[in-house]
Amino acid sequence: MPKYKHLFFDLDNTLYDFEANSYLALEAAFVQLGIAPLLPSFEKYFEVYSRINADLWALYRDQLMPKDVLRGKRHADSLAHFGVLTGFDPLAIDDLYLQIMTTQTELFPGTIEVLTHLRQKGYHLHIITNGFKEVQHHKLVNTGLQKFFTDVYISEDIKAPKPSREIFEHAIKSSNARKKESLMIGDSWESDIVGAKRFGIDQVFYRLNNETVDYGTYGEPTYSIRKLEELLQIL
Repeated sequence: MPKYKHLFFDLDNTLYDFEANSYLALEAAFVQLGIAPLLPSFEKYFEVYSRINADLWALYRDQLMPKDVLRGKRHADSLAHFGVLTGFDPLAIDDLYLQIMTTQTELFPGTIEVLTHLRQKGYHLHIITNGFKEVQHHKLVNTGLQKFFTDVYISEDIKAPKPSREIFEHAIKSSNARKKESLMIGDSWESDIVGAKRFGIDQVFYRLNNETVDYGTYGEPTYSIRKLEELLQIL
């Protein structure tokens, strides 16, 4: 009899190739708005933007920055780094970026095959994500992922981002799941793995870029994978 019955997946950078899709969406937005020609190169810009966005998201995740401040500041600060003045409200830039983002559908290799296999084996599949609600639902629909998942838990709806205990507790209770029969799968050590550990459910750390992580007092994750297909060796 399988040890786990309920599988809780992160979405961005676990199933959905967020980096690739974000690059294409932001580049398309900058071309449409006429910002692209003002940059030395979009590739260099995106490197800076990604670092700034990650730092701001950490503040948002820790509930130290409101959503709309993050949305505008990530573009304002990135453009300022290159001394670019566009005349556009940073939030207007973000509106177009997010609109285009919902149309990007690149998934990690093996995603559909792995989810299909897991559903066929009788697992209950769920999503727990920190992304913006107006974007995440469209991503799931447009990529064809929605049909695989019984429930989608978005931090903005629950008012509690990962790694807070509240979002895991809400997801487990709402899914009628038991802790010992639940497994969290995600790429973020802090949000997905530490959050699940603190709550008391097993975890699969998807080491997307084979990054080195200081496990510290938390210890190693229950499982670690480098490709989604490796999930099938665990389950």
